[in-house]
Amino acid sequence: MKRDTRLIHSGRCASDPHLVNPPVRRASTVLGERAQALYEPADGTHHYGRGGLSPNDELRSAISDLYGADHVALAPSGLASVVLAMRAAVQGPGEALITDSVYRPVRRFCDEELPRLGVTPRYYDPRIGADIAGLITPSTRMIALESPGSLTFEVQDIPAITAAARTAGVPTVIDDTWSAGWLMNPLALGVDYAAQALTKYAGGHSDLLMGSVAARGEAAKRLRSQETVNGLHVSPDDAFLCLRGLRTLPLRIERSGETGLELARRLETHPRVGRVLHPALPSSPDRAAYARQFTGPSGCFAFTVKDASPAQGDAIAEACQLFAMGFSWGGFESLILPCDRQIIRKAAPWKPAGALLRLSVGLEDVEDLWADLEGALGG
Repeated sequence: MKRDTRLIHSGRCASDPHLVNPPVRRASTVLGERAQALYEPADGTHHYGRGGLSPNDELRSAISDLYGADHVALAPSGLASVVLAMRAAVQGPGEALITDSVYRPVRRFCDEELPRLGVTPRYYDPRIGADIAGLITPSTRMIALESPGSLTFEVQDIPAITAAARTAGVPTVIDDTWSAGWLMNPLALGVDYAAQALTKYAGGHSDLLMGSVAARGEAAKRLRSQETVNGLHVSPDDAFLCLRGLRTLPLRIERSGETGLELARRLETHPRVGRVLHPALPSSPDRAAYARQFTGPSGCFAFTVKDASPAQGDAIAEACQLFAMGFSWGGFESLILPCDRQIIRKAAPWKPAGALLRLSVGLEDVEDLWADLEGALGG
């Protein structure tokens, strides 16, 4: 079957194939008739509710099918999923190589919590590609990627980085939220742990917080163990909503991506716009890397306003009517976010020459969205 067909039919209720949607089961205690079953549950059975019942099982199954994974862990947020992946990847003290475009809350974890584990973060240029081999040392314990970067949208050469990492025996982690596991499969490109914020495109309706991590082989075993010792849990109601959102993921991300790319093209010609940071544009320095790794665009990108201060960028965002201000993306509604406050760089300096605004394009009509941007920009 084609991928979109499989996504419709994966993660169905195994206990009752007549149900289109799985039942929502809420329970902390799971009873057993024999003591051994409590301590050594058979495959597919449960001994405690923290690991999730139904529809948590079905959601894991659907995401496993999406990535071709051996195990999928669920986490209470996207941030928690990236942190879980990093904890699973890091084995012992040493150093971690972190892309300089990393999501700021993840950067905070790397700066504040990794050192508590005896791991020193070292940031690298996201466009380093195969040259990352020159940064790997015997003390390197992990390489973290985010592609594209969630604010400045650099596309990383994932196969080149993972090849260097595998040669050195270093595990890799990626934040795959932009592609939602649909526009790209990082596991197929050599990544060990693929995390994403299911809050965004997978959920799709701005009504849940959740994350996932997908892995194969030995990495899947480490992930399963780390998930257990961290005591992570997501509610069955949120799992149900996320599974429902997955069914329409291909349609929503395609519509969002098409509208977003059209807006990006128009913004390139606007007299007040400096740079449009969208990897699918021919003008993007990452266009070739994007084309090799992604099957299409999502609807999240950014642009700069020529010679505008951060305060002037704030004013443009506040002037929008359809583009509301908010931190998330991937929902049905369009969002705009002033980003200058969030930019922190050590390895690859950021020189925007104007205020940076990020757009999350929803499902509204493209002409209405363009009229809103033109009005806010003064075009």
